[in-house]
Amino acid sequence: MSNDPVIVGVAESDLGVTGKSILQLIAQASLKAVAEAGLTLDDVDGIATAGVARFSASAAAEYLGIAPTWMDSTFEGGSSFELQLNRAVEAIRTGSAEVVLIAYGSNQRSASLRTLGGVTFPHTPEAQFEVPFGPLNPISMYALAAQRHMHEFGTRPEDLAEIAVAARAWALLNPAAYRYGAGPLTIDDVLGSPMISTPLHRLDCCLVTDGGGAVVVTGRDRARDLATSPISVLGYGETTTHVAMSQMPDLTSTGAVTSGARAFAMAGLRPEDVDVVEVYDSFTITTLLTLEALGFADRGEGAALVADGGIAPGGRLPVNTSGGGLSYCHPGMFGIFLLIEAVRQLRGEGGARQVEGAEVALVHGTGGILTTHATVILGSDR
Repeated sequence: MSNDPVIVGVAESDLGVTGKSILQLIAQASLKAVAEAGLTLDDVDGIATAGVARFSASAAAEYLGIAPTWMDSTFEGGSSFELQLNRAVEAIRTGSAEVVLIAYGSNQRSASLRTLGGVTFPHTPEAQFEVPFGPLNPISMYALAAQRHMHEFGTRPEDLAEIAVAARAWALLNPAAYRYGAGPLTIDDVLGSPMISTPLHRLDCCLVTDGGGAVVVTGRDRARDLATSPISVLGYGETTTHVAMSQMPDLTSTGAVTSGARAFAMAGLRPEDVDVVEVYDSFTITTLLTLEALGFADRGEGAALVADGGIAPGGRLPVNTSGGGLSYCHPGMFGIFLLIEAVRQLRGEGGARQVEGAEVALVHGTGGILTTHATVILGSDR
């Protein structure tokens, strides 16, 4: 179709410790992404965001000075922006919007919004079953999944540490990464960092930073006159499996099995066709479970995939080439940054971390506590 939706602009705001407000970060990233595409905010007639306020899309639109005819405030944690991309694709296809801006910002580090105990909502059904045991939310829940994976498949803390080591190696190639100048990690470094919730150490956990990002989507007919090479959305899938950890069907298998299968079927591709993988890495176990669920490794065999630098630069499968949430940035909901990095890799703009010949990228957002899953497969016109 001549008007197939394509991504034509991506950008980050300042990252790290910024001192900026949420809306300032959204505006900074949005203006950069729109300008990169050769557009202005006057061209934007659709907006999607989450986590800003009670009426997130309205608040962002007001701050940016636009009056969109299409809006989306889907809020499912780390998968929100992959979900919103699919809704933006449908908006373009149906003519509900011509140019959609997907944007996000968080100042959680500057504003000290993240606490070790996390947030518990006392009105939810699961609270009565989980809160009395004093979990650190969400890390204790991910630790539970890690313990179960170790019990069933013999996975070791060293295997999870490989994921953090690989993320740091990618970050050392990315000047925008929070850990860019921090030096390489070793497995011993990870295992020697403080234990937060057994078996997850501090360096098994994502960063806490400020940051914002933006993605611009339009139709291919409009994209022909714009400044960037369009990136196609080839396949998409989503699902949600639970909210309470006690209701997760299987601690060692996530909804990425379903969302990934649907995305691959729509794209007419298989895992071996993917050149670069960008998956949510809130914790090292998140990466391992997701790679298995998406079919890059058999169930229980993710440790063999990541072993000996398997997902690091020069490894068997390039994963989280920006440095990921573990070493690049993590402002609350990381999903939009997965899309940004995938687009840059497919354009050949990765610099020192560029994956040679990358034409197909898989992006996977994970929301909640392994709760909501959204898989996107992107393709380069190259």
